Amino acid sequence: MQRRTLLKLGAASAAVLLVAGGAAALLQPGLKGDILSDSGREVFLAVGRAVLDKTLPADDGARQIALQGLLTRVDVLVQSLPSHAQAELSQLLALLASAAGRRTLAGLGQPWPEASVADIQHALQGMRFSALALRQQAYAALHDITAGAYFSDPSSWPLLGYPGPLKI
Repeated sequence: MQRRTLLKLGAASAAVLLVAGGAAALLQPGLKGDILSDSGREVFLAVGRAVLDKTLPADDGARQIALQGLLTRVDVLVQSLPSHAQAELSQLLALLASAAGRRTLAGLGQPWPEASVADIQHALQGMRFSALALRQQAYAALHDITAGAYFSDPSSWPLLGYPGPLKI
């Protein structure tokens, strides 16, 4: 394949993804108002299970409590974002929540709630090391929001060996 053909194919694919993402966002937005929609919660719950795998509590009950706390803190984080960033995140989550977007952007065949932690981690690594900047940016957003929201809770600091802020 010639370089010019490859560039045209990449541009056309990006345009299709943008149109599909916009359509998906209108049908099932990733955010409702300034909090996660049900589909947005599914995506972040799955990403949280994968990104935070070794740092989450081993006990299922405690793990579910930690993940619900993560979703609450993601809502707080989203509320602090400017409106244009909220709109972009809503589109990303809407795209990832759709079957076509999940397969195309994340490379994940199973729905988020049904996918194993290993499958989600593999999909995220595929996004992270993709040649497409769009996939890399989507990975960075998911990873950074998840990790930032989770580790903003003081109860997670001992896992990092962080004693907390110095008292002045």
